[in-house]
Amino acid sequence: MRISDRYKEVYEDLCTMLEKNFKESSTETEAVVRILCATVDELEARMETVGEIPQIHLEKQISPILLSAHAQLDRARLMLEGVGQADKAERVWAFEQKIYRLLNDL
Repeated sequence: MRISDRYKEVYEDLCTMLEKNFKESSTETEAVVRILCATVDELEARMETVGEIPQIHLEKQISPILLSAHAQLDRARLMLEGVGQADKAERVWAFEQKIYRLLNDL
């Protein structure tokens, strides 16, 4: 699978996870939802052009976005663990791993 396809898959899966698991946020998870929405927005900003970036420039242009998304997801995961929502934290952790694998393949 191409890098651009995997990038889009991460974006789509994150949107789905956010919609399914955080539709009704409590005051405990309100900040987490904001972080996750910001992550989705950040990934979405590059969505249309990611397939047009020449392979040689992918690492330079996509890595900062993926690193930022990974950091935001890590922050959200730690917040979820802090409020005792381990099941949701595990789902976020799965996305962190997906992004990490994508970064390694750049």
